[in-house]
Amino acid sequence: MLNKVMLIRHLGKDPDVRTLDSGTKVCQFTLATTEKGYTLQNGTQVPDRTEWHNIVLWKGLAEVAGKYLHKGDKVFIEGKIRSRSYEDNSKVKRYITEIFADNMEILSTSKSSSQNNVSEAPLPSETPSDDLPF
Repeated sequence: MLNKVMLIRHLGKDPDVRTLDSGTKVCQFTLATTEKGYTLQNGTQVPDRTEWHNIVLWKGLAEVAGKYLHKGDKVFIEGKIRSRSYEDNSKVKRYITEIFADNMEILSTSKSSSQNNVSEAPLPSETPSDDLPF
C-alpha cells in the first residue's frame, strides 16, 4: 500500500501556526497546482485546471514553516493524503482532504534565497481533531 504525495508550488496564504492544549504545534496553509490547458485536435480549448491543496505540518515542521514561510514562497512538500469529516457551526457535516507533510524543502522565500531541508519524525498517531477550528 502506498499513499505518497509530492508537490512543488507557492503558498496561497501565510502559514497559520497554532499550539494545541498538549503543547504540540500544528501549521496549515494552502498550495495551488495548475495543469496547463491545451487544444484538442478538433480545436476545442481545454482550460487550465487549478487544484488547491490543504497542507498540514506538525511539531518541528510547523515551527519552521511559521518562522520562515510567507504567502508566495515556493516549497516542496512530501507527505500523505488524509480525508476526514467534521461538523461546521451550522451542524452541517463537511468533508476535507489534507496533505499531512512529513518532509518539506523551502525552495525560495521572500526574505532570502537560501535553501532549507526539514524532515520530521512520523506523524502523531492521534489527530487532535477536537482542537481544529473546522
